[in-house]
Amino acid sequence: MIALGEVFEWIFAQYEGTPLHLVALELIGVFFGFLSVWYSKRENILVFPTGIISTGIFVYILLVFGLLGDMMINAYYFAMSVYGWWVWTRKVDKEHFIPITRTDSREKKWSVALFLGTLAFVWSVYLIFDKFNNWTAYIDTFTTAIFFVGMWLMAKKKLENWVYWIIGDVVSVPLYLYKGLIFTSLQYFLFTIIAIYGYLAWKKNLNKSPVTLLK
Repeated sequence: MIALGEVFEWIFAQYEGTPLHLVALELIGVFFGFLSVWYSKRENILVFPTGIISTGIFVYILLVFGLLGDMMINAYYFAMSVYGWWVWTRKVDKEHFIPITRTDSREKKWSVALFLGTLAFVWSVYLIFDKFNNWTAYIDTFTTAIFFVGMWLMAKKKLENWVYWIIGDVVSVPLYLYKGLIFTSLQYFLFTIIAIYGYLAWKKNLNKSPVTLLK
């Protein structure tokens, strides 16, 4: 049986040569990223300020690591968090905020268009900067497109956003483990679990207009 000390030794061995401030920033980013997903599950408006902190940190970290696709995901998350913050605070009447709804046929078409457009854009960026030097780059383009759609749908308070998060999170767990970002891999594992519960919670509250966004 593997001792706990050996597990920690293996984890921190993955960070050998990595500046301490980057490790500290990753932990802070993971913490606020976890909070953001947790608040999203609860349909709590704090999903956005916590998400802004997390994504801002990861834009910097991923730029340092040269992971362009992941960096663009987080820059986009940052912008969509600002947009989502505005959308979620809109009211349908004097007391009720906008409800969780399903995507309509038009939004489904836009989701496909956003996925394909993001895939083409990120692929082009990787080609321009000659970053297709590892198989992870191809997976990165896929997860980028998946998460772009998921974030857009979450900002619009659509139930199906969780389906995209689940798919992307499942793929990201082994991807980040391979990249050596152990804490981030663990974060995506926890994200997968929360996303499943998030889907069930949002489905239960489908079409119900909340009177508060802090709960």
